[in-house]
Amino acid sequence: MTKPGVLNIPSMRGQCSEAEWQARVDLAACYRLVELYGMADMMANHISVRVPDEDNAFLINPYGMMYEEITASCLIKVDHDGKILSKPDFGALDYGINKAGYVIHSAVHHARPEVACVIHTHSWASMAVSSLACGLLPITQTAMRFLKIGYHDYQGVVLDTAEQESLIADLGRGEALILRNHGALTVGNSVGEAFNWMHRLELACRSQVAAMSCNTPLQQVPANVLEETWNNYQPGTRRPYGLMEWPALLRKLDRIDPGYRE
Repeated sequence: MTKPGVLNIPSMRGQCSEAEWQARVDLAACYRLVELYGMADMMANHISVRVPDEDNAFLINPYGMMYEEITASCLIKVDHDGKILSKPDFGALDYGINKAGYVIHSAVHHARPEVACVIHTHSWASMAVSSLACGLLPITQTAMRFLKIGYHDYQGVVLDTAEQESLIADLGRGEALILRNHGALTVGNSVGEAFNWMHRLELACRSQVAAMSCNTPLQQVPANVLEETWNNYQPGTRRPYGLMEWPALLRKLDRIDPGYRE
């Protein structure tokens, strides 16, 4: 029996490998978590994950569904050229993908084969910081993790593949990017890692907006302390982000609504 307000989408589990199914479950969970932590923009924005054991395919959301209703089966598989490889039967809705999402995510997945997951948000805090000439300031311990964050200048709605080259150059080998006058982007070697980066970036942006709103001088931290703190957060210094947090976050979702696994 179909629940009110829930789309009846056929299961895709029998049409993919176990590895792909697990990637679908993790990606669906990430959409729910971005919504849960207040970083969603209705049906705008996108999160993608590379399909395991496939060099030229990633999963992304159907354009038209809210983050809070994303499930493992509703995700659409596309290649780096934007061709849809598989999708469930959406009936009369016949959802496709968002072009801007394809342009951004295909660029990263093509250029950074080690990246499993890409998250792009338009949260109020990241949009606010993206519009500030000063950018993200290292005024909190959390923000110091992003001491060397990249910046990508606004060139309009990302619909032209010509922008992919500069986007990748600005991201470099980093894990986070501020899209000027736009929002934020993070990447990770796992879904949990990418979400951890985005969650911390969001907190850094919110705390900066709050501090600057007080209209009083900001406390500065010595450059050598900033550098040492940044180094403490680097991959070669600590365990991968999300390794401990992700299983706990999945349990949190399971307590709220395990429907993302369907």
